[in-house]
Amino acid sequence: MRRKSFYTILLLFFVVFSQGKAQWITSPDFDEHTRKGIDHVYNLEFSQADSDFYYLTRTYPDHPAGYFFLAMVDWWRILLDLDNTSLDDQFVGDLDIVIDKCDKMLDKNPDDVIALFFKGGALGFRGRLRANRGNWLRAANDGRLALPIVQRAYKIAPDNDDILLGIGIYNYYAAVIPEEYPIVKPLMLIFPSGDRKKGIEQLTEASAHAKYAAIEASYFLMQLYYTFEHRYDKALRIALNLFSRFPKNVLFHRYIGRCYVNLNNADSVLATFNDILARCNAPHPLTGYGSSARREALYYLGVFTMVKGKYDDALQYFYRCDKECRVLDNDGPSGFMAMTNLKVGMIYDVQNKRGYAVQQYRKVLQMANFGTTHEQAEQYLRNPYKQ
Repeated sequence: MRRKSFYTILLLFFVVFSQGKAQWITSPDFDEHTRKGIDHVYNLEFSQADSDFYYLTRTYPDHPAGYFFLAMVDWWRILLDLDNTSLDDQFVGDLDIVIDKCDKMLDKNPDDVIALFFKGGALGFRGRLRANRGNWLRAANDGRLALPIVQRAYKIAPDNDDILLGIGIYNYYAAVIPEEYPIVKPLMLIFPSGDRKKGIEQLTEASAHAKYAAIEASYFLMQLYYTFEHRYDKALRIALNLFSRFPKNVLFHRYIGRCYVNLNNADSVLATFNDILARCNAPHPLTGYGSSARREALYYLGVFTMVKGKYDDALQYFYRCDKECRVLDNDGPSGFMAMTNLKVGMIYDVQNKRGYAVQQYRKVLQMANFGTTHEQAEQYLRNPYKQ
């Protein structure tokens, strides 16, 4: 739930981070380093991105863009290892600099679109981090502060395609969140209502035509099609397109595999997660291809190898997945560990190793319940699993 909340409740508080075409610094030098840096971010080439954005802070010290994009680099570092809080202070510090610079600009001109954009974006990013860390009230307050800022910017520049990212995100999640999570309805009373269909339309428009926000709009579309709309075919097309453009981005790569899982395309699942596993096990792995990606790959390789009836091979994948879980699960057994041990018990039943299977099911019942893991374990304790 803690992981999923990042892609659900919290996305409501994210507002557009990019700048309108007419208000953006028109220097080719600025534009070149901004575009290069953003591409480096999405390809997880963080040192190169830092270099481009530090250049912006040196060359344009009074402009918030360079400082904001440096924070964006740290945000993607955080995304790759959400349990690691070591970058939190640096991330918030970068955002505080952005907010301070924007406030100075707004003191001179309350309708400065540049300042409105970047201040709204900084508050939105800060809210996302706070919510992911469980600080719901402060996250909600950041959202409350950010929303009128982005709405004001939209009023000033309603035809700007980049603005549609923040407006589209708000419209979609403000409509969907109360439906999916009724417990947050009281919190939503402080926000205007949303429009699910319009949100998708706006994000689609931004993904096609925005100057700086197109990639982020595509990323959000991929997530909402996958998580809420359950249109795995559409999510897959976006994931394939993003990964073809940014072939080092492990998150895009993993979404391809997840879409194939939900589309029940066994051969593509095996091919995709074998590729991910090979990258994780390379002598010098790319950024993000570490234990978390390896665990997910091993799990789905085990599941779909099991589907093909290759039980001994599937067990090897599950054993290795369980080993990764023991390293990663610092806060108690994860869903991956529970499901892995359940699958091992099922295979033992198929192999007529009933005693070992019973041990596995009892082990699952000692873990937290994830989905239907307890229900299935109890069922197979009563009656052995059959293929």
